[in-house]
Amino acid sequence: MFWYVVLGVVAALFLLSVVLPVPRRMWAFTLYAAKYFWLWVLDATRLRKLWFKLTGRPYTKLTRPILLRLFCEDMGPTFLKFGQIIASSAGLFPDAYVKEFQKVLDRVRPFGFEDVKRTLVEDLGAEKAARLTDIEPKPLASASIAQVHTATLDDGTKVVIKVQRPGIAARTAADMKILRFMAGIVARLKRDAELANPVGVVEDFAATLREELDFRKEAANLDRFNEIMLELGHKDVRAPRPLNELTTARVLVMERFFGVRVDHYEEIKRRGINGEEKLVHGLRAWFQCVVFYGFFHGDVHAGNLMLLDDEDLGFLDFGIVGRFEDHQRWMVTDYMIAFSTGNYRQLAKVMCDMTEMPPGLDMEAFVGDLKETYGPLLTLSFKDVNYAEFLPGIQRVATRHRVKMPKEFVLITKQLLYFDRYAKALAPNLNVFTDPRLVMGMMQDIQKARMDYEARRAASASA
Repeated sequence: MFWYVVLGVVAALFLLSVVLPVPRRMWAFTLYAAKYFWLWVLDATRLRKLWFKLTGRPYTKLTRPILLRLFCEDMGPTFLKFGQIIASSAGLFPDAYVKEFQKVLDRVRPFGFEDVKRTLVEDLGAEKAARLTDIEPKPLASASIAQVHTATLDDGTKVVIKVQRPGIAARTAADMKILRFMAGIVARLKRDAELANPVGVVEDFAATLREELDFRKEAANLDRFNEIMLELGHKDVRAPRPLNELTTARVLVMERFFGVRVDHYEEIKRRGINGEEKLVHGLRAWFQCVVFYGFFHGDVHAGNLMLLDDEDLGFLDFGIVGRFEDHQRWMVTDYMIAFSTGNYRQLAKVMCDMTEMPPGLDMEAFVGDLKETYGPLLTLSFKDVNYAEFLPGIQRVATRHRVKMPKEFVLITKQLLYFDRYAKALAPNLNVFTDPRLVMGMMQDIQKARMDYEARRAASASA
């Protein structure tokens, strides 16, 4: 009888672990990790190669980047999203991992069209959902969190519909608990891990996911960006206009843009568009968002920037935005001024002010290392700068001197890396940090932003 009770308790606990989200994901994590560990063992011992040879199939060595990419694909959307961050962050991660994870940028398996229609009816209601006609069953894009379909409104307006993957909110919540646990282990075991702050990286990732999973926030971001562009006088820079009456946490309906991606260089050339002029204009508008509003697009890879058919510049996908408080804005602008003027001592001070100065910092050595790392950016054009090595170089300098990399600094620098990817083709002789159109404009923007801020403070104090 006793053993029946024990077996019953074990069976009940096992069933409970399969039913509850977090234990179920832990089971999946453990099983997939074991799967790829043993595949690595078979590959390392050449047994897998022998098997492929005996069966006459082509053999590919399972490198660590390939194994990690396959593991993330099996684990699903949350881990794929993390992989996509790696793919879009050349310079922040080893090049082999960046290249491998680029395979998941546009290969995320779409979910069924029936799920799309069901979500539309559940979230919008049958009457509002009926306003969306001619919905293309094949998705325009399929990503880790959602997929996009083209459609037409009942009044003939061309739109796109962004629909969230079914059940992803519960799955990501469970996955984030696993990632926090793993980050805690890395932080305790890996030497100098506190400088990379793996727990902080996961927390930032979790916060970003929470924002991305509520499409109402993205709709608000789209509206805010369009407001800012009009206030700045950039009528030719815009984001898709959201239809807020057809937007929920899981559904976003917005204006459809027609044009060419900024990295489709041959098509841009064929259309006779001045790519360098458009790039300078887009960079200036993006930077003004930072300086005047502390709000900016935080994921400006080439797929999110378009040259529209009416020659406007279109920014897409506002699921990730940067927001800075006033003191963060001034630190970022101080950083940009120190960098663009080659004042490496001031640059070192700003970087320490962004976080905290480590005890026993050799400031002279730190300044010298920063000069060696940053110097090429002030003398070379975009086409000659190896940006893939730039951020790792800064990270090595920071680790050597035990200076933590501020999150604000990494976010800003990452966007400059994105701009670099298509600047090398659109404007090969441009240097963002020395071009007078950008540097003089940047200085003027910073001066005006600070004057406006001081005027608001004075008015508030006298009120």
